[in-house]
Amino acid sequence: MSGDEARERAIADSWRANAGAWTRAVRSGGIASRRQVTDRAIIDVVVDTNPATVLDIGCGEGWLVRALADRGIAARGVDFTEALIGSARRAGGRFDVVSYAELGSWPAKDRFDTAVCNFSLIGERSTRDVFRAVRRLVDAGGCFIVQTLHPVTACGDAPYEDGWHAGSWQGFSDEFTDPAPWYFRTLESWRRLFDDHAMALTATHEPPDPDTGKPVSIIFVAATG
Repeated sequence: MSGDEARERAIADSWRANAGAWTRAVRSGGIASRRQVTDRAIIDVVVDTNPATVLDIGCGEGWLVRALADRGIAARGVDFTEALIGSARRAGGRFDVVSYAELGSWPAKDRFDTAVCNFSLIGERSTRDVFRAVRRLVDAGGCFIVQTLHPVTACGDAPYEDGWHAGSWQGFSDEFTDPAPWYFRTLESWRRLFDDHAMALTATHEPPDPDTGKPVSIIFVAATG
């Protein structure tokens, strides 16, 4: 197994180990950045694309699917973690266990107006798997929306270059264990990823921290063709 493959597997193992802790943290409002900034930001951006149907890739315990349903949008979620999909289904909604590698051949009968990845693109190869699949799953003229950590603030003291970083649950409860490694991309690298998959960026948003004014995340909005 290569180093990249081992890291991708570590990401999956970490989410399986922390599925319960993640569900409790999300549903209790225990993640300050989400509560204060990023949840509202992604909802607003998705709603602004005026979709009738949305596919939430890496949906976790399903909060975004339910939030969009409350706004009259038919949303469906997929995730590779069975425990998270179980939690999502129990709360209500349409959810499927699908790995990122399987998305390209996933026999979904529906195509979608918009696909969204909300902090769910963590790996290197797995992220490319999602980008390749999106063109098949989203209607021509649709949108692909990605919210991720802002590259300028997320790299910390590390060099500003693409590469694997050690994971951390800093800011989370002691209930979380085995933090996943994650693949850092520069702003230019993210833009190139969209270009490489023939998707044109139409907007970027940088939701700020209300206390510091620094961007908490970046949201890319791209046309799928």
